[in-house]
Amino acid sequence: MILNEFGEKNNLKVGEDEIKSEIQKQVQSMPGQQKQILDYYQKNPSALASLRGTIYEEKIINLIKQKSKVAKKKISTKEAEEILKENHELKHEHHKELKKPKKTVESKKSKKKNRKK
Repeated sequence: MILNEFGEKNNLKVGEDEIKSEIQKQVQSMPGQQKQILDYYQKNPSALASLRGTIYEEKIINLIKQKSKVAKKKISTKEAEEILKENHELKHEHHKELKKPKKTVESKKSKKKNRKK
């Protein structure tokens, strides 16, 4: 839903030429089956709709990649070591929380009294 909304806000559309191009790629990847592939998409509107959806999603992902910005920050070796140390400590704390405490069971030893006969 979020991807679809992103596509709508950015006026992304899938044109017939894009669908034909994708079908052509499939035809080229399966030599000798051109007729079957073309028949499949002509006789199955749901398959064509699915192909359109796949192309639409690819366009959205590509647009997101284009719009995303990678932020690089230079840090010293000391800062890097501190970050790694903090992450390492957090990782170990998380594992401690996940471990279940062991139950200790006290066993009562029955004391036998030795009787003298």
